[in-house]
Amino acid sequence: MPYRLRLSHAVLIGLFAFALGCAQTAVAATPATTALSPEAKSATTDTAVSSSQLNFELDVMPILTVAGCNGGPCHGKSRGQNGFQLSLLGFDEFDFNSIVKHARGRRVQPSAPDTSLLLLKGAGVLPHGGGVRLPIDGENYKTIRRWVSAGMPRATEKDPKLIGIEVSPRDKILPAKARQQLKVTARYSDGSTRDVTRLTAYQSNESPVAAIDQVGLVTAGALPGETAIMARYMNHIAVFNVAVPLSGKVEHETYAALPRRNFIDDLVWKRLERLGIVPSPPCDDATFLRRASLDVIGRLPTSDEVRKFLADKSADKRTKLIDDLLARPEYADFWANKWADLLRPNPYRVGIKATYAYDQWIRESFRENKPYDQFVTELVGARGSTFRDGATVLFRDRRTPEETTTLVCQLFLGVRLDCARCHHHPFEVWGQDEFFGTAAFFGRVGYKGTGISAPISGSEEFIYYKGSGEVLHPLTGAVVPPKPLTGSLELKPGEDPRPAFARWMTSPDNPYFAQVAVNRVWSELMGRGIVDPVDDIRATNPPTNPELLAALAQEFRNQKFDHKKLLRTILTSHVYELSSLPNPRNTWDLKNYSRHYRRRLRAETLLDAVCDVTGIPEEFAAMPERSRAMQLWTHRVSNLFLDSFGRPDPNQDPPCERVSDSTLVQSLHLMNSPGLHKKVTHDKGLAARLVAAGGSPEEWVEELYLATYNRYPTDAERRAAAGLFSADRTKHRAIAEDLLWALINSPEFTFIN
Repeated sequence: MPYRLRLSHAVLIGLFAFALGCAQTAVAATPATTALSPEAKSATTDTAVSSSQLNFELDVMPILTVAGCNGGPCHGKSRGQNGFQLSLLGFDEFDFNSIVKHARGRRVQPSAPDTSLLLLKGAGVLPHGGGVRLPIDGENYKTIRRWVSAGMPRATEKDPKLIGIEVSPRDKILPAKARQQLKVTARYSDGSTRDVTRLTAYQSNESPVAAIDQVGLVTAGALPGETAIMARYMNHIAVFNVAVPLSGKVEHETYAALPRRNFIDDLVWKRLERLGIVPSPPCDDATFLRRASLDVIGRLPTSDEVRKFLADKSADKRTKLIDDLLARPEYADFWANKWADLLRPNPYRVGIKATYAYDQWIRESFRENKPYDQFVTELVGARGSTFRDGATVLFRDRRTPEETTTLVCQLFLGVRLDCARCHHHPFEVWGQDEFFGTAAFFGRVGYKGTGISAPISGSEEFIYYKGSGEVLHPLTGAVVPPKPLTGSLELKPGEDPRPAFARWMTSPDNPYFAQVAVNRVWSELMGRGIVDPVDDIRATNPPTNPELLAALAQEFRNQKFDHKKLLRTILTSHVYELSSLPNPRNTWDLKNYSRHYRRRLRAETLLDAVCDVTGIPEEFAAMPERSRAMQLWTHRVSNLFLDSFGRPDPNQDPPCERVSDSTLVQSLHLMNSPGLHKKVTHDKGLAARLVAAGGSPEEWVEELYLATYNRYPTDAERRAAAGLFSADRTKHRAIAEDLLWALINSPEFTFIN
């Protein structure tokens, strides 16, 4: 039996060698199926080094990463693939052991490198679910073979460490169909560099604008636009920004003649000139009044307000309008409703009274125009009763340091750290060390009270600093001290680390805090964030206008984080008042603000608009009479209209996801809702009151247009609508109701133009 086992082993090795020889012969006899472009050939260089210099960390791991071996769909998944596990994207240190020591070392054979399973499967000589990842005639195969032959050496303390990468060029304007070869250079701790272009993984954010192949050759598309291309080598990332301008030339004088009311206009016009985009003209007064009213206070202007504004001939009436709107009491409820989306918990989880206290704290903060840095500091360092101190409900809802870290970093820093809880962020520099270093700031939050007893959590709870508490690293088990994402922070003995964390967040040295704040506000007003999504600021998701984002953030700091002043700065720019109608040189633009981007009204804003136009208020459970939808303190208040138009689902945890898309359900609801029909046909509704007051059909049409569209009807609209009214006066009310119903069902009513 021993002899037969040895014979089988020898036969197996012989078969492997025979198969390998056949494969090598086949490869040699077959021409390459993919030929690199001349640009790619000239730019790529041989990065292989002699066997005496090879080590696993610097030479082998990059090959496994670029080949996708440690990707999520392959051996990088949580349990590996077919018994072979690698760390996701090579961010951990157990990969060497998985290859060299696990499975009794059967994956590598230094005495006969060509029989190593690592090479046989990677080259496709043996069946491999991932296909051919290491072609036998390729440099990657040869490098790994030399490493195996050299005895699988690892890096030592004397070997240089990878400290970063650079991509060149960093940005470029490419005409349609033009190509650009990128070069990626790795920098090491000893000052040396290496061309790692062919060992880098690439990904374009928008391939139709600019695509990139596996060797770093960028090809501009036929569509104009801008995009970022990520280059990832090991755990380091660099970004190449490319712009494909619209064909044809626009003279500089066109942009020089554009109005400039503040720095926003300068920076937007500069960007548009770079891309050859011409902005739309400004919108008319009626459109501006409706847009600004909905954006600042979340309600339509009345007919009298429309008449007064349109009759005003003063040159500064738009600026005066902005100042008047910012002073209105509706401002606080409208903007508090937006923040309640982000912070509001499920009352069935944390308790109804606690949720109400939280909601009132948010609303009071906006009534006071509390500085944003103070708002966040009070929230992050909250102590006290969940019945009296509303900000503490954040910690009643988020009960572990890890949960709090995910929420706080995403909302107030624009950094999505959640995936770094388990592994290194695949598109950023954050890993488990950063995640749990941040979580340690929340490790000493104490709780007194009954706690959570969902679905009925009615008890009061007290949040306090308990003076002790440790956060452990999940891999090493070591205690992780509090450490901010960037820089350093000294804590005094016995100090609650949360206020210190808030000081770091709001300090001028932290660029994320102000940037994510202004980006969120900009998105609410302009229809799209400078960074989109608004809470995902990272190198691989760059801002469309970096200079604008930086300038807005600095202005916010200069204004001492005054929310109203930030709004005024944006609202008084010429960019804000551009028309939403495109022209031939900005039709394709969806991210550079060359025109205003239309948006559907929020669910609460739309329902309040319906109530204002018809004159019939909505009735809400657990709310006083004549309450507005904008004043609701929980999404648990039942309302089919709000659910149809995308308010957050109260069953989500947290219930913060709002659907902004238009759907068939919404159209059907506006057409067939019994509740809407009741408002339109109500005896005290607008249509009934107009007809009962007398007057002419032309006057009724004018009033209906002013109430719904906040503009006068055109001559054609006036004639067509007035012509609907017959000589039979008994039908006038029904006709007026039908006309009002039709106006409410139109996109002009449901969208901000």
